Parts: sequence; structure tokens; C-alpha cells
Amino acid sequence: MEPSPIIEKIKKLLALADSSNEHEAALAAGHAQRLLAEHNLAMADIEASHRPDKADTVETAVAKTLPKWLRHLSAGVSSAFDCQAIHHPATGKMTFIGVGADVQIAAYTFTYLDRTVRKLCGTYMKQYDPATTATRHRELVRHSYYLGAVSTITTRLREQKVQTPVTTGALVPVKEGLIKQAMNEIGNIRTMHSRRSYINSDAYSRGQADGGEIGIHHGITGSGSPRSIGR
Repeated sequence: MEPSPIIEKIKKLLALADSSNEHEAALAAGHAQRLLAEHNLAMADIEASHRPDKADTVETAVAKTLPKWLRHLSAGVSSAFDCQAIHHPATGKMTFIGVGADVQIAAYTFTYLDRTVRKLCGTYMKQYDPATTATRHRELVRHSYYLGAVSTITTRLREQKVQTPVTTGALVPVKEGLIKQAMNEIGNIRTMHSRRSYINSDAYSRGQADGGEIGIHHGITGSGSPRSIGR
């Protein structure tokens, strides 16, 4: 296929990524991102006609107090898609800041992975009977599972980014500058520092294993089963 029709297709998908329909926008953004990765030679032409002039934001609902594993997940997803994530404790919102399709994909991927990891953890925790297992131990096991799963997921996202970079070299400083400007406009951003965690090694290992089975690519596009392999 000649480059020109590919470029036109990507342009149309990027336009659809701004749709008010969140599902349609996420599907379009994911498809555009895959085409960008597959046809790197067309990036220069696309960038020439779509040079960004501002960063975009997407909000998603989270808890007012984020557990350690969810902070790590948001940071891992943001880094994978060249974005930044800001948590607002007062409102229970997470704001993803990025340029173009990046921010749509990051927000959708975060929501998908959050939901999927919780579901898998729920299945794992069924082996612990609340009537015979101390609450404190159950919480330690649950927390350890989450940390293990996110550890594997963020590693996979980093590897995926190395193989198929989200941003070409020329646009990296442009995107970084626009994101920094948007963050400055938000103002008064608090940095959270994670404390050292005690873990249950069995639960952590099980979380790591299950994190390797989550379909990352399928999660981005909104299709496929949660347990399908994304490699």
C-alpha cells in the first residue's frame, strides 16, 4: 500500500479520536497508533500537517485516595504513551495530559488495566475465606497481588515503547514543552512519595504471572478478552 492512503487514513482516525463518544474515540486512537507504529516512514508527512500547538487533557474517575499500586500503574501508563497524569484528591479525578491521540489511549488503557487487575485480584482472593482469615492478612495479600501485577504490566509497557516508540525524535521536545505548559497552567501539583511496602511473596508472584497474561494491545483498542495475551 502506498504511503499517501495510509497518511490519509491516519489523519481521519486522529480526527475521530476527538469524538465525544469515548468508545469510538478510543478505538480510533488505538487504530491510529498502530498504523503510526507500522508505517514510521509516513510520520514526517503526518507531523508536517498535524504539528501540535497545545496539549490535551482527559479526565477519568478514581478514588480520592490512591493506593500505591494504582499510582504506579498511572505512572507506567503515562510514561508508555508520552503523557503525564495528575491525581486530584479533592474530586477523585485523574487528569491525563498529552498531545493528540496519546492522551486518549493513555486514559483508556489506564481504565482498562485498573478494571482488569481488580477483577483478576478478586478471583485470586476467593481462596481466602473472610471467616477464617484475618482482615489484616487479607489486605496484605491483596496489596501484594496488585503490586506484582502492576510490576509486570509496567515492564511490558516499557518494552512495548522501546519496540514501537510513540513519538518520533523531532516531536519529543515539542510534546514535552506543551505538556509542561499545560501542567504549569494547572498549578500547585503535589508530588507523592511511596513508602516501602511489606509484601506476601506468594501473592506478589501470582500477581506478576497474571500481569503477564493481560492483553495490553487488546486493552488499548477495547476488544478482546481480559486474559488474552497481548504479546
